[in-house]
Amino acid sequence: MNTALPPVGLPPRGRPVHGARLGIIMLDTLFQRFPGDIGNARSFDFPVQYAVVKGIRLGGSVRPDDETLRKFFDVIDQLVANGVDGISTSCGFLAIMQPHLAEYSPVPVASSSLMQILMLQRMLPKGKKVGILTANKPALTPAHFEGVGVSPDLPVAGMPLDGAFRHNLVTGNPVINRADHEREVLQETEKLLREHPDIGAIVFECTNLSPFSEVTQRTFGLPVYDIITLLKWFHGGLQPTNHG
Repeated sequence: MNTALPPVGLPPRGRPVHGARLGIIMLDTLFQRFPGDIGNARSFDFPVQYAVVKGIRLGGSVRPDDETLRKFFDVIDQLVANGVDGISTSCGFLAIMQPHLAEYSPVPVASSSLMQILMLQRMLPKGKKVGILTANKPALTPAHFEGVGVSPDLPVAGMPLDGAFRHNLVTGNPVINRADHEREVLQETEKLLREHPDIGAIVFECTNLSPFSEVTQRTFGLPVYDIITLLKWFHGGLQPTNHG
């Protein structure tokens, strides 16, 4: 077997950390994260590297100004220097940052679960749409969809602004009643589907919603996509399975 390196492609690079191909930029939060959440390492069946962008807590308020971009660029530099081959972020609202992060980063960037919408719309049966559940509907603007090349003309529901889910995230609650969050997710999904019966698949914008993807799919019988489904696909290309 010829094991010589190919004449094209990226050259091998030294790295202090091996075996973790995916780097994740975490916002500076302290609330409890359940398995299934991007911030819980048990959510993945492969190793990941984390780095925190200091001083940025709420993704819905993030805008790509010079100071904010510099903070994210510094974390990208850190993760790439440690050895990652791809980068994600821990908040779906960072879709607004996608063009800037991808332009700067020397490795691919998948910033938001919303990146799956374009592909899903092409997969669904005729007359069906992607529905979106977000942590904060008023904060999800056309600019967020534009950041990942998606039309904003889609059915969207948000978690209750005065509910347990939002309260626990905004206050950084280190101990959360999981059942409270699950109940709110199912209630808001039910409203979304009742108001839009043409929905054929659901995308969870918020990375803190993904622990409830399985129960949502089981309850309503529709495909549910979140940040974990995106990153499993993303990682599959960074480190393909050897089928030989």
